[in-house]
Amino acid sequence: MKYAEVQNCIGGAFVSPNAPTLDVYDPSSGAVLSRVPLSSARDVDAAVSAAQAAFPAWSTTPIKERVQVLYRYKALLERNIDELSALVTEENGKIASEARAEVLKSAELTEFACSLPQIVTGEVLEVSRGVECRVERFPVGVVAAITPFNFPNMVPNWSIPNAIALGNCMILKPSELVPLSARRIVELLAEAGLPPGVLQVVHGGREVVEAICDDPGIAAVSFVGSTRVAQIVYRRATSNLKRCLALGGAKNHLIVMPDADREMTATNVVASMSGCAGQRCMAASVMVAVSATDHIIARMAEVASKMVPGKDVGPVISAESKARITRYIDEAVAGGATIVVDGRNAVVKGREDGYYIGPTILDHVTPDMAIAQEEVFGPVLVIVRAKNVEEAIAIENASPYGNAASVFTESGGIAKYVMEHASAGMVGVNVGVPVPREPFSFGGWNDSKFGVGDITGRGSIEFWTQAKKMTTKWNKEAGVNWMS
Repeated sequence: MKYAEVQNCIGGAFVSPNAPTLDVYDPSSGAVLSRVPLSSARDVDAAVSAAQAAFPAWSTTPIKERVQVLYRYKALLERNIDELSALVTEENGKIASEARAEVLKSAELTEFACSLPQIVTGEVLEVSRGVECRVERFPVGVVAAITPFNFPNMVPNWSIPNAIALGNCMILKPSELVPLSARRIVELLAEAGLPPGVLQVVHGGREVVEAICDDPGIAAVSFVGSTRVAQIVYRRATSNLKRCLALGGAKNHLIVMPDADREMTATNVVASMSGCAGQRCMAASVMVAVSATDHIIARMAEVASKMVPGKDVGPVISAESKARITRYIDEAVAGGATIVVDGRNAVVKGREDGYYIGPTILDHVTPDMAIAQEEVFGPVLVIVRAKNVEEAIAIENASPYGNAASVFTESGGIAKYVMEHASAGMVGVNVGVPVPREPFSFGGWNDSKFGVGDITGRGSIEFWTQAKKMTTKWNKEAGVNWMS
């Protein structure tokens, strides 16, 4: 193994739980990188106790002092970007440019958290002579974040900076497939001056997730992963009277009109479906080709065919994922879909045991096929044909998901129609990946999100805090009525 066995972080100390372990693989080669412990509910209890001990001092530290830690953390992310991005590449498989972009996004997320003292200033108003009402925000307490494998550095930073800047103490449960980046996040925050106990890390699988949902000492849970698990986490956490925001899967539709710019559309759509090996909830997975768009599809095929696995496209996360994605493609072809670009036999020289699938495009897919309905989570794009924009919107609206949608067109009227009628929380025009940048919030609709609010930006403030409304009266002559 290149790395020592992964440890939990409890109360500022790295500890090895008495627990069975899983191997951690490099998806580009199949080699074992490390081992991760499958911690127990007892380990979650220990993390909660450490967080509760740290909470009184941290929550009463002025917010302008709390964010000084995050200013230093942002600088450390940028200073160590080569090391951090290389670690993402090793455990997740992203190509170097994608891994670097992930760490830069973590810095951007932290930068927003640094601005929170200017945003959560509270409200005050003299509501009548000598009577003042004010609203201030307070942390909710000990909170938890359960994060996925596809962004081992960025997604933890969706929750950590805002949650701790607002005065909470946090428990992070990273994906057991990518546990290495979490340690560096903890180490850099400690180097930036974060007090022990404000951030804990507990590694593991189902037992840890269930313990987080059940533990009475945890007040709020954020989750990012598949819709199936998001529903389970949301139901279990809320049944235990916690607030929960659970982001699930996606089936993002890109509507391509015949007037769309050929080159821009082709390159953007292919980049959206193949970036991060298609393992992101904002990836293009269904292209709805409206009317005469064969010229655009032909250019997409040229662009995708020139992409080299191992250079332009990284591996998927595991051998199981590769087999599952291949099965989706095989079933679609058997059902009548046409292969435009086939990436099933991708092999990278010197890394023949890696989990590679090249960019794949299938045309003449029907909306009832599994590959058109379910989240594939790989570099695969299916093309569904539509006669007009109304039919395209009907196809998009029929999906149970609602993370993102885009339209490619030169018509402002059609763009407005799609933006107004797409059933998705994030919508783009001539943008393959319509991710909002800070301070705008990230969050979908329908089966892509369970809970109220968003996970980043201004939308996260309500989730990580609770409002206290205070009324004071110093005027003895103020009128007396039933509200006094």
